Amino acid sequence: MKAVTGNRLNDGIVVFLTDNDQWSEKIENAAQFDDSDSAHVLEAAQRRTAEIADAYLIDLDENGAPAGRAAIRETIRTRGPSVRTDLGEQAAS
Repeated sequence: MKAVTGNRLNDGIVVFLTDNDQWSEKIENAAQFDDSDSAHVLEAAQRRTAEIADAYLIDLDENGAPAGRAAIRETIRTRGPSVRTDLGEQAAS
């Protein structure tokens, strides 16, 4: 499975494309796409450049969490630096 992610242009926050074609800050709201559909979805998301910078696909595991080589990168993007838990999104929770 795949999901589309990017950064919101007005504040740089990591966002994920949802089933209703909106952007959410929470990965658990991300729409999940089969590999065969994902290229078309990414192309449509990239056309919305007024809202999102650098939209791209990420692999998801069976639980909807980032998987494969991108798992560590996506965790850092969404939560903040792994060596400074007092910074980033993880500090707010």
